[in-house]
Amino acid sequence: MDGKPRLLDQVRDQIRLKHYSIRTERVYCEWIKRYVRFHNYKHPLEMGAAEVEVFLSDLAVRRDVSASTQNQALAALLFLYKQVLKQDLPWLGEVVRAKKPARLPVVLSIQEVQRILSLLEGEVGLVARLLYGAGLRLMEALRLRVKDVDFARNELIIRDGKGQKDRVTVLPVSVIEPLRHHLARVRVMHQQALAEGGGDVYLPDALSRKYPKAPWEWGWQYVFPAAGLSVDPRSGAVRRHHLDEKRVQRAFKRAVTASGIAKLATPHTLRHSFATHLLESGQDIRTVQELLGHADVKTTMIYTHVLNRGGLAVLSPLDRI
Repeated sequence: MDGKPRLLDQVRDQIRLKHYSIRTERVYCEWIKRYVRFHNYKHPLEMGAAEVEVFLSDLAVRRDVSASTQNQALAALLFLYKQVLKQDLPWLGEVVRAKKPARLPVVLSIQEVQRILSLLEGEVGLVARLLYGAGLRLMEALRLRVKDVDFARNELIIRDGKGQKDRVTVLPVSVIEPLRHHLARVRVMHQQALAEGGGDVYLPDALSRKYPKAPWEWGWQYVFPAAGLSVDPRSGAVRRHHLDEKRVQRAFKRAVTASGIAKLATPHTLRHSFATHLLESGQDIRTVQELLGHADVKTTMIYTHVLNRGGLAVLSPLDRI
């Protein structure tokens, strides 16, 4: 035994060094385990482009996974070879990425949004209103900290969003009072936790070492905390995490069903609807791009294809008869 860490431990160390999320860590480790098992526990250093291609092909052909899932598996393997095993990868160009189908996002009308939101109550309803009213991704809403809600400026500051970028977006005026009342209840819960010797939260990027008292401070608390305590899978610390996204997803699915809307809508559909409705109202596409946090305006341009213009503003010949 030379004391060298196991492969997955090396993967976890590199992921944490680069400040990737716990979700990315779990997904990457799972794909790497599946890759090694698929090739009868052969060490990745003994494999290359051919083995990667066979594995990805099996996912597509035998397991019938989507292009995005196939590319996720490839990303995990490339991370393994480049970042963990420090391989030069001369064969990288040989690995073919699955082409994602060009699909238009599902978008709800303003009336459909109103129907769904009317069926969502409490903190889940408040989260849903922020998804639509501020164009947030679900995890961006759930990871909001108290300090990043600016009532004076009607702004939300999204920290470490997709691509590890910060951005500022709008805080809907209609949400301000319900959000104030919600935070008042959360503060009482936090003060009670402090009195019982708890009340700390997870801080990213080792900020707790730089600011030792910060995990107990009100400003760092989650806007939408979980009801109970849980164990941090990385540190083992028992503390209060944010609200579980599955609660929002399940409640939203029930609301869509109850509303009678036939579209395959998810909480993320509210973000799509936010962008589309802003563009329909005449908002500049660059502003929408900034609010959404898109790196390239081409990503935002997809919403111009689903604007309410009746088939790209073309008058059907049937309507001329």
